[in-house]
Amino acid sequence: MYGLTVRWSLADAPAGVDDELREYVHGTSLDRFTGMPGLRFKTWRTRPGEWFEGTYVFATAQARDEFAADFAGKAAGSPGSKIIGSAPILQESFDVVAVAEGGAGFAAGPGPAPAG
Repeated sequence: MYGLTVRWSLADAPAGVDDELREYVHGTSLDRFTGMPGLRFKTWRTRPGEWFEGTYVFATAQARDEFAADFAGKAAGSPGSKIIGSAPILQESFDVVAVAEGGAGFAAGPGPAPAG
């Protein structure tokens, strides 16, 4: 399997950006990537106020590399960049050594609501 990480800094992002990103992922982005050909899974990760990241795992290096090249050309104008107010600070390809499914099983869909 073949991975790609795209990360944005939230250090200078506007107030409320964490909630806006969560709403965008749950309301739009999740559906966009569900069932995407060549993609095994995508995970959205955040450290509120610090960074927001998309981590993709593809079935083939070709699928990953084609997606990465396409996204690199339009990353600054992507919905995430528009919400955050800046382009990604990192786009990095990697190899996935292994994935283990734990006893609780694999679950797709939105994560927990924000604490508070």
